[in-house]
Amino acid sequence: MKNTVLAVLTSGIWISFSEFLRNEILFKGYWLNRYAALGLRFPSEASNNAMWVVWSFVLAGAVTLLARRLSLFETTLTAWLLAFVLMWVVVWNLDVLPLGLLPIAVPWSMGETVVAVLLARRFLGSTAAGGWR
Repeated sequence: MKNTVLAVLTSGIWISFSEFLRNEILFKGYWLNRYAALGLRFPSEASNNAMWVVWSFVLAGAVTLLARRLSLFETTLTAWLLAFVLMWVVVWNLDVLPLGLLPIAVPWSMGETVVAVLLARRFLGSTAAGGWR
């Protein structure tokens, strides 16, 4: 149980940090411009940011659960597809996805997911599924 909590905690902290760095520090202006061009206000209140932290820890929990059953590659690919690709589809459908960010967001999010999976597997130890299968 302790290992599972540590896996979710460390992965969640990493995901939150990575998302904050990308969206609030490096590319906030890009998001603000995209929303302004649509006549919208970019949601960056504390309650909105808190929900992204919740999202990060839900993803970390899913990563930890998947890592117990799937290989490193399978866990990474599944988590990335379900978390990021589906989010981009929704945001694109809402017409707020800044397509110019995708060349940066795709590799960044894949790297973010790989690190989260490696952190989870590190704390899960022998209870993680082995290999790359």
